[in-house]
Amino acid sequence: MSVKKVGELLVEQQLITQEQLLEALELQKLFPDQPIGQLLCKLGFIKESDLSFVLDQKNKRLKLADILLSEGLIDQMKMSQAKDLAKQNNISLEKALLKLHYVDEEILAKTVAAQYDMPYVQINVSDLDLSLSRYISAVYAQKQRIAPISKIGNTITLAIAHPLKPHDVRELEDSIRLKIISAIATETSITRSLKRLYNIDIVSTINADDEVNLDLVPDSIIDLLSKTSLGDEPEIEEETKKVTEKDSVIVKLVNKIVYDACMDKASDIHIEPYPGKNDIVVRTRVDGQCSIYQRIPYKYKFAIPSRIKIMANLDIAERRKPQDGKIEFKKFGPLNVELRVATMPTVGGLEDVVIRVLASGDPIGFDDLGLTERNKRVFNEALNTPHGLILVVGPTGSGKTTTLHSGLAMINKTNRKIWTAEDPVEITQPGLRQVQINPRIGFTFASALRSFLRLDPDVIMVGEMRDEETASTAVEASLTGHLVFSTLHTNSAPETVTRLLEMGLDPYSFSDSLICVLAQRLGRRLCKDCKESYQPSAAEYNELVEEYGRADFACTGISFSDINMFRAVGCSRCGNSGYRGRLGIHEVLECTNEMKGLIKLRADTDRVRDIAAHDGMTTLKQDGIIKVLQGLTDIHEVRKVCIK
Repeated sequence: MSVKKVGELLVEQQLITQEQLLEALELQKLFPDQPIGQLLCKLGFIKESDLSFVLDQKNKRLKLADILLSEGLIDQMKMSQAKDLAKQNNISLEKALLKLHYVDEEILAKTVAAQYDMPYVQINVSDLDLSLSRYISAVYAQKQRIAPISKIGNTITLAIAHPLKPHDVRELEDSIRLKIISAIATETSITRSLKRLYNIDIVSTINADDEVNLDLVPDSIIDLLSKTSLGDEPEIEEETKKVTEKDSVIVKLVNKIVYDACMDKASDIHIEPYPGKNDIVVRTRVDGQCSIYQRIPYKYKFAIPSRIKIMANLDIAERRKPQDGKIEFKKFGPLNVELRVATMPTVGGLEDVVIRVLASGDPIGFDDLGLTERNKRVFNEALNTPHGLILVVGPTGSGKTTTLHSGLAMINKTNRKIWTAEDPVEITQPGLRQVQINPRIGFTFASALRSFLRLDPDVIMVGEMRDEETASTAVEASLTGHLVFSTLHTNSAPETVTRLLEMGLDPYSFSDSLICVLAQRLGRRLCKDCKESYQPSAAEYNELVEEYGRADFACTGISFSDINMFRAVGCSRCGNSGYRGRLGIHEVLECTNEMKGLIKLRADTDRVRDIAAHDGMTTLKQDGIIKVLQGLTDIHEVRKVCIK
């Protein structure tokens, strides 16, 4: 179906004739930058209000974001941040852009003018004719945020920050018996005009900081640090008094650190104070790698940990033992994220603080997990089994919870009741009944699991098998007709089998319940914008084949001439690291009949690995090398996360 152009729509609405449209099209050949609608208005064929109505009704108007991006006034990353801020705080995109200082008022007003095909005007407030105030009432001007700025004959020009509705313009014209021309101006200049014309003092909504809690954004953290003055060794009591003052540099500093970490997609923030007059080092972990974010003057070494402890409702007077808590950052800043805080006393009477950013959100798609065809098939078949035990294993931060939730999303249907016990609940999805465990009051994974069995579940997800009690209960649940998911901190899939047997599980029950074990790691993904293709040398190829296993590599059918690898380079998009984002590296052990027999015999890890390989399992290292050959990562990342 063809999309109708603006001129065709105006003819169809009988607002102009075909002859008038042709005349405007001829004129557009002389002024190719002018939109056809604006030319029709200048020719007097249509009112601006009627044109505006049609453009809005038919969704023909360019979006503000698209204009700013196409004109190069802002980049995509900043636009995404502004949209997030606008959505989370229920404010307009314009306000979000101004709050973040990504565009100034004048540029924004000119862009709005271009968006609505309207003139932009700069108001010289001192030259305003005070008699203009008699045409528009003070109440109406204040409510609509409009200012009359000139009158010629029977035409009055109104300065507005945003276009009025055509219906409102017509009503106002009838009321004041004058023709109205609207022009876009900055809200600040309109506010000043209203002050002069009506002597009313209006606080600009642009500057109303109470609308959005942005106690963080001067232009940069450098601006904040420039406000500090170095002095003598700070006193604990003196510095901690400042941490509750809303306009305190300390408050803004902490908010800015958290905000920047979230924008950089960091998983952790490390606040590291040192004795004496040494700077505080703030490091962030992005894509699994720690790097220094900023050095902060030593005078804040007591105040910054105290401020974070106040945000997390911890005891700021207690500096001798570790504490942990949580922060809902939306109470303090513009992002709706949850932070997990842990403090640790260090030498010199100081405290380190580590903040984990819990990026709550939707599960990623099953096809986006990066599973190979064989691994995807085995894991998908396991998900569609009516009952049994599915395990996802790996070290902390290897993406186990993400994988589990992607699997749950595949089977999250209205005909299945799914209960999850997690610590913490990071990823949410409608349809799941999710429970936060609390070991302090005795509500552990094991007790949650036992309670779930009385709640008529079809599927159960237990965040972690920390002990024999949880593991045994999970096995029993899987044998009584439930599909059970859980995680374990083991290095590989074969080791998981022997670890659970060593925990004390009955090998017969365990072998009957187990469906599959998925082990995984996260490696950094090569930046798509700057990765460089190259042909590996024969020595590099042979080294790769040896690491994969020469016999196993021969089965892949890949030859030296087929290989084209990539290396990290570095660009502005990836922070000159050469990597952006992470990808999963997996091994999936399928519990076949032969594997069940090995479990019953309590076979050792090497024997389990051999049979799993015979059944088609590729090891973590082999899966990583395949992804190197696919150009997704490089061998250095694979070696870093896969020991064998």
